[in-house]
Amino acid sequence: MRAAIAVVRQQQPAEIVVAVPVEPLETVAALQQEADAVICPATPEPFLGIGRWYEDFAQVTDEDVRALLARAWQQRPAHEAP
Repeated sequence: MRAAIAVVRQQQPAEIVVAVPVEPLETVAALQQEADAVICPATPEPFLGIGRWYEDFAQVTDEDVRALLARAWQQRPAHEAP
């Protein structure tokens, strides 16, 4: 997330808002130092790992990521074409 904020910040947006469903309080505080706003409805203590707070937190394979990125690239609007 921090890397994404840094990349987006280079594009000089009016505002960067980070929204996540659950995070440790320390992480929310760190993100607040980098983003303009952070929305996080749940900061459970003890946190004990992100996967604990999801019903299904299956890992995503590299192949799945490649396929999703390829599909997104193909579906981009024509005005965004290189």
